[in-house]
Amino acid sequence: MTIKNQDQLNVLGEKIDVCSCAPMTGWFRDGFCNYDKNDGGNHSICCVMDDNFLKYSKSQGNDLITPMPIYSFPGLKEGDHWCICLDRWKQALLDGLAPKVILESTNIVVLESVSLEKLKEYQFNKK
Repeated sequence: MTIKNQDQLNVLGEKIDVCSCAPMTGWFRDGFCNYDKNDGGNHSICCVMDDNFLKYSKSQGNDLITPMPIYSFPGLKEGDHWCICLDRWKQALLDGLAPKVILESTNIVVLESVSLEKLKEYQFNKK
Protein backbone atom coordinates (compact mmCIF):
# COMPACT_ATOMS: atom_id res chain seq x y z
CA MET A 1 0.00 0.00 0.00
CA THR A 2 1.39 3.38 -0.99
CA ILE A 3 0.17 6.42 0.87
CA LYS A 4 -0.46 9.43 -1.33
CA ASN A 5 1.75 12.49 -0.82
CA GLN A 6 -1.03 14.64 0.51
CA ASP A 7 -1.83 12.02 3.15
CA GLN A 8 1.68 11.78 4.60
CA LEU A 9 2.73 13.76 7.64
CA ASN A 10 6.03 15.17 8.84
CA VAL A 11 7.61 14.59 12.27
CA LEU A 12 5.71 17.63 13.58
CA GLY A 13 2.37 15.99 12.72
CA GLU A 14 1.68 18.39 9.86
CA LYS A 15 1.36 17.88 6.10
CA ILE A 16 4.82 16.99 4.79
CA ASP A 17 6.64 19.74 2.89
CA VAL A 18 8.72 19.25 -0.23
CA CYS A 19 12.37 18.42 0.46
CA SER A 20 13.89 19.25 -2.94
CA CYS A 21 12.94 19.47 -6.59
CA ALA A 22 16.38 20.69 -7.71
CA PRO A 23 17.83 18.14 -7.52
CA MET A 24 14.70 15.98 -7.54
CA THR A 25 14.68 13.71 -4.50
CA GLY A 26 12.57 11.09 -2.76
CA TRP A 27 11.85 7.42 -3.33
CA PHE A 28 9.25 8.42 -5.94
CA ARG A 29 11.45 11.26 -7.31
CA ASP A 30 8.63 13.67 -6.58
CA GLY A 31 10.50 15.99 -4.22
CA PHE A 32 9.04 14.50 -1.02
CA CYS A 33 10.52 12.14 1.59
CA ASN A 34 7.48 9.92 1.42
CA TYR A 35 7.46 6.49 3.00
CA ASP A 36 6.73 3.41 0.95
CA LYS A 37 6.98 -0.16 2.23
CA ASN A 38 8.81 -1.11 -0.98
CA ASP A 39 11.62 1.36 -0.22
CA GLY A 40 14.18 -0.87 1.47
CA GLY A 41 16.33 2.16 2.29
CA ASN A 42 13.49 4.14 3.87
CA HIS A 43 14.42 7.48 2.23
CA SER A 44 12.29 9.38 4.74
CA ILE A 45 14.60 11.93 6.36
CA CYS A 46 15.18 15.26 4.61
CA CYS A 47 18.70 16.53 5.20
CA VAL A 48 20.89 19.42 4.15
CA MET A 49 24.02 17.99 2.61
CA ASP A 50 27.43 19.03 3.87
CA ASP A 51 30.86 18.02 2.60
CA ASN A 52 31.63 15.90 5.66
CA PHE A 53 28.48 13.81 5.28
CA LEU A 54 28.90 13.45 1.51
CA LYS A 55 32.46 12.18 1.95
CA TYR A 56 31.31 9.91 4.78
CA SER A 57 28.48 8.44 2.71
CA LYS A 58 30.90 7.78 -0.15
CA SER A 59 33.31 6.05 2.25
CA GLN A 60 30.41 3.84 3.35
CA GLY A 61 29.71 2.76 -0.24
CA ASN A 62 27.02 5.26 -1.24
CA ASP A 63 28.54 7.88 -3.54
CA LEU A 64 26.15 10.82 -3.62
CA ILE A 65 28.76 13.17 -5.09
CA THR A 66 29.45 11.71 -8.53
CA PRO A 67 26.86 12.51 -11.21
CA MET A 68 25.16 9.51 -12.82
CA PRO A 69 23.43 10.79 -15.96
CA ILE A 70 22.01 7.35 -16.77
CA TYR A 71 19.82 7.76 -13.66
CA SER A 72 19.31 11.52 -14.17
CA PHE A 73 21.31 12.04 -10.97
CA PRO A 74 23.32 15.28 -11.01
CA GLY A 75 25.46 14.47 -7.97
CA LEU A 76 25.03 16.35 -4.71
CA LYS A 77 26.99 19.22 -3.24
CA GLU A 78 27.04 21.07 0.05
CA GLY A 79 23.74 22.85 0.66
CA ASP A 80 21.59 20.50 -1.43
CA HIS A 81 18.51 19.03 0.25
CA TRP A 82 18.09 15.26 -0.11
CA CYS A 83 15.94 12.44 1.25
CA ILE A 84 18.52 10.07 2.70
CA CYS A 85 18.16 6.56 4.07
CA LEU A 86 17.16 6.62 7.70
CA ASP A 87 19.71 3.96 8.66
CA ARG A 88 22.53 5.97 7.01
CA TRP A 89 21.54 9.03 9.03
CA LYS A 90 21.50 6.99 12.25
CA GLN A 91 24.90 5.50 11.37
CA ALA A 92 26.29 8.98 10.65
CA LEU A 93 24.84 10.15 13.97
CA LEU A 94 26.77 7.44 15.83
CA ASP A 95 29.92 8.44 13.93
CA GLY A 96 29.45 12.16 14.67
CA LEU A 97 28.71 13.15 11.05
CA ALA A 98 24.92 13.37 10.83
CA PRO A 99 23.72 16.17 8.53
CA LYS A 100 21.15 18.76 9.55
CA VAL A 101 17.48 17.75 9.26
CA ILE A 102 14.56 19.71 7.82
CA LEU A 103 11.78 18.68 10.20
CA GLU A 104 8.94 20.02 8.04
CA SER A 105 10.06 17.72 5.20
CA THR A 106 10.99 14.63 7.26
CA ASN A 107 8.42 11.84 7.30
CA ILE A 108 6.67 10.95 10.54
CA VAL A 109 7.80 7.30 10.16
CA VAL A 110 11.25 8.46 11.30
CA LEU A 111 9.81 8.83 14.81
CA GLU A 112 9.54 5.04 15.01
CA SER A 113 13.33 4.91 15.52
CA VAL A 114 14.54 8.45 16.28
CA SER A 115 13.02 10.75 18.89
CA LEU A 116 11.75 14.19 17.97
CA GLU A 117 14.08 15.58 20.64
CA LYS A 118 17.11 14.04 18.89
CA LEU A 119 15.93 15.33 15.51
CA LYS A 120 15.54 18.81 16.96
CA GLU A 121 19.21 18.70 18.04
CA TYR A 122 20.04 18.43 14.33
CA GLN A 123 17.34 20.75 13.04
CA PHE A 124 18.30 22.94 10.12
CA ASN A 125 17.51 26.52 10.99
CA LYS A 126 16.23 28.40 7.97
CA LYS A 127 17.53 31.93 8.14
